[in-house]
Amino acid sequence: MRIATWNVNSVNARLPKLLDWLSAAEPDVLCLQELKVDADAFPAEQVAELGYEVAAHGNGRWNGVAVLSRVGLDDVRRGLADEPGFQAEGAMFEAAEPRAIGATCGGVRVWSVYVPNGRDVDHPHYEYKLRWLSALRETAAEELKTAGPFAVLGDFNIAPTDADVWDIGQFDGATHVTERERAALTELVGTGLAEVAPRPLKYEVAFTYWDYRALRFPKNQGMRIDLVYGDPQLTAAVSDAYVDRDARKGKGTSDHAPVVVDLDL
Repeated sequence: MRIATWNVNSVNARLPKLLDWLSAAEPDVLCLQELKVDADAFPAEQVAELGYEVAAHGNGRWNGVAVLSRVGLDDVRRGLADEPGFQAEGAMFEAAEPRAIGATCGGVRVWSVYVPNGRDVDHPHYEYKLRWLSALRETAAEELKTAGPFAVLGDFNIAPTDADVWDIGQFDGATHVTERERAALTELVGTGLAEVAPRPLKYEVAFTYWDYRALRFPKNQGMRIDLVYGDPQLTAAVSDAYVDRDARKGKGTSDHAPVVVDLDL
């Protein structure tokens, strides 16, 4: 089985790229993030022509997650246990955002997650990010009580180590690399998960994200923030894991590349 995760940065804007990649890479399960569409506006008919069912969770022009599967799609769950909301500027109340969706595909339980960015360490979004990660940890712990294989895949907006950014000196005082964010990842691992780290291909570090600005991609000035965590049953079955850097090349691409994991189940 092949599973993958990809922040597409607008599924409609990247639809030709997405369809081409599905045809070429042929994942059995693909977790998507940053759909930027309502769930009922997801281009399900187009991906269905390639054999994929879709479970989507989205509510407009921001956020949004989905699971695509050609090996079955059961027990869909939208949102985390006790998921916190965020009060956007100008809003009267906190509101839950579509950032997590779980499904069982061919006997493998997967969660597609889009962790809040955090924006700035002094911004309310940063504390929201930490609360959200706590809810993810509790949801993972709950899911792990049932039989695996089980994986949490997605855009975590956290670089696990200093080596996972192109120049740690450029991130002084910034989000994505703070001790509290990394501690939240450690707590997630503490539920019984382990990271499935992609093997390096062209470069020593398998970055997954490159800003559109300042020629970051050609210079390989990236970050590794799209991550895969699995339970022991899943990690023991991993036969390969890599970042499909080619999907980031060219015009009209997402600023993220897919992370692909092959399983011998």
